Amino acid sequence: MKNEEIKSMSTDELMETLKSEQDNLTRLRFAHAISPIENPTKIRTSRKTIARIKTALRAQELANN
Repeated sequence: MKNEEIKSMSTDELMETLKSEQDNLTRLRFAHAISPIENPTKIRTSRKTIARIKTALRAQELANN
């Protein structure tokens, strides 16, 4: 997910996307712990996406105050 897409989302959309990405990361970690997943860089990209979403949420929070 690109930064432009994240910045164009509303707060509700960001919260929903954050929840789904966190669930996805949890599933990836469990799958990788059981047997190595085919593409382990998915874990890294998922973590970075979560960080981008959290940063956008914080920026929106600061802009509203």
